Amino acid sequence: MKNPLPIGVDNFEKIIKERYCYVDKTMLIKELLDLKGEVNLFTRPRRFGKTLNLSMLRYFYEDTGDAEKNEENKSLFQGLKIMEQGEEYTGHMGKYPVINLTLKSAKQPTFASAYGKMRNAIANEFQRHQYILTNEKIDDEDKALFRKIAGRKADYDDYSGALEFLCKCLHQATGKNTVILVDEYDVPLENAYFRGFYEEMVDFIRSLFESALKTNGHLQFAVITGCLRISKESIFTGLNHLNMVSVLDKKYSEHFGFTEQEVIQMMSYYGVESRFSTMKEWYDGYHVIN
Repeated sequence: MKNPLPIGVDNFEKIIKERYCYVDKTMLIKELLDLKGEVNLFTRPRRFGKTLNLSMLRYFYEDTGDAEKNEENKSLFQGLKIMEQGEEYTGHMGKYPVINLTLKSAKQPTFASAYGKMRNAIANEFQRHQYILTNEKIDDEDKALFRKIAGRKADYDDYSGALEFLCKCLHQATGKNTVILVDEYDVPLENAYFRGFYEEMVDFIRSLFESALKTNGHLQFAVITGCLRISKESIFTGLNHLNMVSVLDKKYSEHFGFTEQEVIQMMSYYGVESRFSTMKEWYDGYHVIN
């Protein structure tokens, strides 16, 4: 029986555990480590595997605070290309706290509603890390603010600086810097532009990102994904270390979407390689002009 195609499935753990067909993109990990970009922004069209790649990065890098769960996460990568690259790369498995945030739910008709969705997403991520509240290295004042943010009871300024604050708490508890993963960063901005509250949204997103990505001594590295490249001046002011990687760039190119050879291999696996010319005619519709 052939492995099923993961239509609509973008969780790396589920794809591996439920034995869906997976095109190995784990060499993205190696390239990120080799090129040592501190803040990386990847822009690609929809359906290029951005969310799945972020999920893969999370399961590779994350120290969950639970030794058994860490070993379970490591087992997901058995047989994949990154495991053949040596200790220089595999030594990073399960070594860092990870903040994993998606902003896709912020496509709302008003700023209040969009902000509420983002606040909920941030609160959920705090709840995912609430295990650190038992750590004596975090003082009572920070624990109180942590609980307010996790309980959706904090102020606007607390949420706009929440990623940097969570990095600080994670470092205090673990002694390790944090990997930040942000998916669909452009959704709230694009939506706000067409809905008429762009300036309000830019102010919030700028504060959220700048506090976490600029002069944050507790940051290991960050990967941000989206479909659109929003002007650097609007939300990334002062981030001189920002590495913008678009569909026009050759570096990292093979890690998003499928190469022609990967498509041929998949079609051969499913016994439909004779249809490749038809497949190419249907889906070879991206024309990149540099």
